[in-house]
Amino acid sequence: MKPKVYITRKLNDRVVKKIEEACEVKMWEEEEVEIPREILMKEAQEVDGLLCMLTENIDDELLSCTRNLKVVSNMAVGYNNIDITAAKNRGITVTNTPGVLTETTADLTFTLLMATARRIVESSDYLRKGKWETWSPMQLTGQDIHGATLGIIGMGRIGEAVIKRAKGFDMNIIYHNRNRKYDIEEELGVVYAGLDELLRDSDFACVLTPYTSETHHLISEREFSLMKETSVLINTARGGIVDEEALYHALKKKEIWAAGLDVFEQEPLPLDHPLLALPNVVTLPHIGSASIQTRLKMADLAAENLLRAVTKQTPEHVVV
Repeated sequence: MKPKVYITRKLNDRVVKKIEEACEVKMWEEEEVEIPREILMKEAQEVDGLLCMLTENIDDELLSCTRNLKVVSNMAVGYNNIDITAAKNRGITVTNTPGVLTETTADLTFTLLMATARRIVESSDYLRKGKWETWSPMQLTGQDIHGATLGIIGMGRIGEAVIKRAKGFDMNIIYHNRNRKYDIEEELGVVYAGLDELLRDSDFACVLTPYTSETHHLISEREFSLMKETSVLINTARGGIVDEEALYHALKKKEIWAAGLDVFEQEPLPLDHPLLALPNVVTLPHIGSASIQTRLKMADLAAENLLRAVTKQTPEHVVV
């Protein structure tokens, strides 16, 4: 008998057919609508494998109701939506999709940095609302990117890729990481700094660290107080690393100049969220890896991880 798998969001036909060659496949047939919890709980009971998105909460309650589950293949780099301890205790493999989205997410990170620094969204709205009546010397002026100091918080693959883009703008680059990376310092010409030092010295602080219990609200009221009034915070990592209430007050009180955010503590972000009322915040709906090519690569890798695990092979990217 073929292994049974369930896919929690409609995927590209080519990817699904690839899985169907080796497995009995069922799939939630909606692309823009999350699978209801009760349906996911029911479908997970008998399957050998789950291919899921960050939107699904694969917690102990869900895992405890499964009978044959061998693998949870997450179509993402992050896996904070999965109870890793519960999976490990039950001998369930968890996989992710690193590597394939590095360059695309770095592109988006630098795009968000530039859009925030130069007030691109605000300026576009200014024109569209008919406010552009004349030219004036300080109209919609932003912050220079070239020659500025960029601070990278979390030196992983994406951090390295962002640095390569920043080099083209002659930026001075410092970084903070749990473990110092001497090889990266030598290869890319960057300088290690403590987190407080990085926040004090950076014109742009990019949050690129994984979300864990240790990094929850890593950037909060005290950290914002260290930053320059002209500095910009960029977060394309995970919501929860930045304390959004503290960020709101820092922006409102002009302790920092602006913020660019692709991720939030609650996603989708409620339309009444205080940050959306501020003109100096650029917000995006978690689109860091959202290029056609990259999302297809992610789906392919998630499918390959799934197939390997349900056919008793070792997946390429195992979390636990």
